[in-house]
Amino acid sequence: MKHKWTKPYRPQTNGKVERFNRTLAAEWAYAKPYASEAERAAAYETWLHHYNHHRPHTGIGGQTPSARVHNLTGKYT
Repeated sequence: MKHKWTKPYRPQTNGKVERFNRTLAAEWAYAKPYASEAERAAAYETWLHHYNHHRPHTGIGGQTPSARVHNLTGKYT
């Protein structure tokens, strides 16, 4: 076993994380001006719910992540 470093901003090795960070910045962090950092942080939970439950993702055939994963909190019944 050997430790390997990945280059930052390299889609070949960490593309999914880079894409999520880009989406996060465009749709939440800098999508609108916030009066304070506390206001921005408060908006995060709402945005994350939208991202996981209502926003279609092209990488999974237009489905939402919550439609693909069946063991989310509150979905055990």
